[in-house]
Amino acid sequence: MSTIQDVAKLAGVAPITVSRVLTNSGYASEETRARVEAAATALGYVPNTLARGLRSKRTQTLALVMTDITNPFFTLIARGVEDTASNSGYTVIFCNTDESEEEEEKYTNILVQKQVDGVLLVPASSNSKSIKFLQSNHVPMVLLDRRIPGIEADVIRCDSEKAGHDLTRHLIELGHRQIVTISGPREVSTSQDRVSGYERAMKEAGLEDSIRVYFGSYTQASGYELTGQALTLEPRPTAIFGTNNFISIGMLKALKDAGLGVPKDISVVGFDDLPAAMVVDPVLTVAAQPAYEMGCQATELLLKRIASIIVESRREIVLPTELIIRRSSGPPPVKA
Repeated sequence: MSTIQDVAKLAGVAPITVSRVLTNSGYASEETRARVEAAATALGYVPNTLARGLRSKRTQTLALVMTDITNPFFTLIARGVEDTASNSGYTVIFCNTDESEEEEEKYTNILVQKQVDGVLLVPASSNSKSIKFLQSNHVPMVLLDRRIPGIEADVIRCDSEKAGHDLTRHLIELGHRQIVTISGPREVSTSQDRVSGYERAMKEAGLEDSIRVYFGSYTQASGYELTGQALTLEPRPTAIFGTNNFISIGMLKALKDAGLGVPKDISVVGFDDLPAAMVVDPVLTVAAQPAYEMGCQATELLLKRIASIIVESRREIVLPTELIIRRSSGPPPVKA
């Protein structure tokens, strides 16, 4: 097996120069860098990251703990995390909790044992046990998408309250008065914020008595089931607001099965855009979140924490959403 000394000899440089080039941790001219990289490739040299980690007390590894890796929103976040981490010489461990506190606690225990340098966490609930465990073990951490009240931790999220308000206001301006919201778990901050924005818009329009909220889970099955319940209301809603993309897909399927046209019979708006492969008909009016940018910024912040570049106790970065109006929302049906 080739050593760093072998690479240095072939490239005609000192071993420390090889280390700087291959870890991208110091200056080297383009000509020197090219010689080192060519020598390493020719010799099949693989850096001993374990030994380097023992010396630096770092593993050059981050972890991203998500609630649902199948959701395109979190997939885009993961891409932003991985791209940013890779550019800084870090690898990423991906963990999926399926919105389970128990799975979250299991993974955080494993990650501490593996001595990851930092964790990006989408909390499964408002329970702070995993967060406190990471903090007690001095693991740098950034919360993604969701905040936990009373916890001193860095957070990167979007303005869900304003987005919920904007979507509801759009429906009200179209003439809707019977608007139902179908949300995720009651205890999760994104659910709370999006419902709060909906309620604020309804109250501003004098529609307090028409507020109707159904809490469930961030799944297609929950969106389907709760839409069925909402359709039994009297008067029947003329518009439904789904607080995430999977809920919205379930809503559309339930409406189709009920023989209702969108937006002819009932309008639908949702949260988070969908990739082309999952585009439904009609194409949804949504509040789109900059998921990739969220992943990038969260990773940049985490890396600065690891390097002790940031010293203040907490940062909260709130990114804007974009209201994208499409064919799923229109005026309420005209009564005969």
